[in-house]
This record gives sequence, structure tokens and C-alpha cells, in this order.
Amino acid sequence: MQYFCRKKMVTLRKPEWLKTKINSNGEYSRLLGIIKNNELHTICESGSCPNKSECWCNGVATFMILGNICTRSCKFCNVQTGKPYPPDPNEPEMIMRSVRLMNLKHIVITSVDRDDLPDFGASAWVEVIKALKENIPNLKIETLIPDFQGNTEFIEMVINSGPDVISHNLETVERLTPIIRSKAQYKTSLEVINFISRGNVISKSGIMLGLGETKDEVLKTMDDLLNVGCQIITIGQYLQPTKKHYPVKEYVSPEMFYYYKEIGLSKGFKIVESAPLVRSSYHADKQIT
Repeated sequence: MQYFCRKKMVTLRKPEWLKTKINSNGEYSRLLGIIKNNELHTICESGSCPNKSECWCNGVATFMILGNICTRSCKFCNVQTGKPYPPDPNEPEMIMRSVRLMNLKHIVITSVDRDDLPDFGASAWVEVIKALKENIPNLKIETLIPDFQGNTEFIEMVINSGPDVISHNLETVERLTPIIRSKAQYKTSLEVINFISRGNVISKSGIMLGLGETKDEVLKTMDDLLNVGCQIITIGQYLQPTKKHYPVKEYVSPEMFYYYKEIGLSKGFKIVESAPLVRSSYHADKQIT
């Protein structure tokens, strides 16, 4: 959290509940080596996720396809922005090999936004999902998709490829969306989630707190998601990746996160993951019944 006092910027200390230490045991180091040796991109690494050692050692990992350069420049995101490279045709094979080597039971697939591609990357999504389903039949697959600019044809391609869960993050409340997200629109994201919910697949979304939202705005966001059929919601604390990114406006207490969890469940979400260190894929393996 930052504020100005006599023109001098003051940075408040991160609260104790947000201080974590990566468990760099032998198993974690082995899994990290597999990812680096196969030149794969994970949002666990790119997003500096605090839960990566726990997830990896429990057989869950989030892979980022279509490279690690995004065509958008959202103010909360630490992924590099620029002109991406062409999709790698060997990506499905590399991911399959890593899933086997890491002995994963649940995989989350996400991607950068690829507004430079005619189908915004939808065909690459399908190739990866189909390759995993055909070659590793017991693997559970969750997809965290971009908005594909709201094009339902491309969203349907992902649905038809057969993942167990499809997630699309709303990221923040409606008022802050044009400030935080570079191109995505609140209404478009709700339409994407609505389209997913009408398919034969579990729908999911996530938001960050600490960006300046109010309690009423968070509750309205929950209602908006429920109104489009969203079944699972994740709520976590926003952490500023660098000084160039949007500043943290508030460190929300664990008690408030618990309040949102209880409210979300009472409103009708099937699953609510709400805690300071929760991220989109946290406990993803426990959300498929």
C-alpha cells in the first residue's frame, strides 16, 4: 500500500499473513528442473505465485501456452507485453511430456492474449487439450481462457475440446475494469462466462481485492457472476508485481476474505476459494467432483 506524505512516497509493510516462503525441497527443485529443461512457460513462475511449491508437489500445475508475450498490457499483470512469436507447433508434445515427467493428476492451462492471431489462439488451445485427453486419459483439465474478444465461435471450440472446467477471470469490479484491464471489458467477460455456463462444463471466475474496490462492489460482482451461471469463484489479494504496476490500495484482512467466502456460499456459488494467497488455480484439483 502506498500513499504520499510531503511529496515523499511511503510504502507500508506487507502484513504477516502475506509473507510466505517457497518450500524449495528436493521434489520442488526436480519439478522446476523439468519445466526449465522443456522450455515451458507456467503462470506459476511468470506470475510469481506464492503457492507453486504446494501445488506442484500435490500434482497440480498451471501451464501457459502460446508463449510468454502478451498483446495486452493490463496494469496488474507481470507478463511481458509486446509482439509475440508465432505459436509453437511442438507445444502440445512438450506439455504432454512434462505432465508425465511431473506425474501430474490435474493440469490448468492458461495463455497470454493473442489478439494478433486470426482466431486469437483458439486452435492452439484445442490442439493442446485434445492431445492431453487422447494420450493421458485420467488427467483432469482446467482451462483459464482469455476473452477471445467475446467471439463465441472460438469459445465454443474450447468447450467442444472437452476440458473439465473452463474459467475466465473477471479480475476486478466493474468500476475499476477500464483502469486495471487494458482492453477487456466487464460486460464482455460476463458474456464469456455466460456462454461457458450454457455448455456442458463447469464455469469458474476469479477476482482480486485490494485495488480500491468497496464491499458493496464485491458483493455486486458476485451477483453479476451468479446471474450468468458461474459456479466457482476465487478471491485473492492483489500484489503489485513491480513499481511500474498499479499500486495496492489496501491489504484486505483474512477475516474479510472469510466473510466473502461465507457470503459467496450463501448466495449460491458451489465453491468459493477466498483467502489472501488464493490464486485462480489454487485447490483446482479439489473443485472437480
